Amino acid sequence: MYPLHPKRGLIMDYEEAKQKIVEGLTKKQKVKSKFYFNDLAKILDLKPRVAKKLINQMVQEEILEYWSSGSTSLYGLKGAGKQAHAEHED
Repeated sequence: MYPLHPKRGLIMDYEEAKQKIVEGLTKKQKVKSKFYFNDLAKILDLKPRVAKKLINQMVQEEILEYWSSGSTSLYGLKGAGKQAHAEHED
């Protein structure tokens, strides 16, 4: 199910959203690997409620991963960052 605007119809195609997120996070990956939800919504240029559906779908498809410390929730590209590298060490 794609986000719809009552008058304009489809706001953003899922594939377009996925491409924007992957490109945006890849560019910023040298600086940091985890991002707040609002950072992702800004990349998509969508309101949080609409962006949440797209972002959750990307998590389900394992394009993004969700990370929570209990008080803070962050998202990142699957397999990116220090924690991902540490988990794959023998």
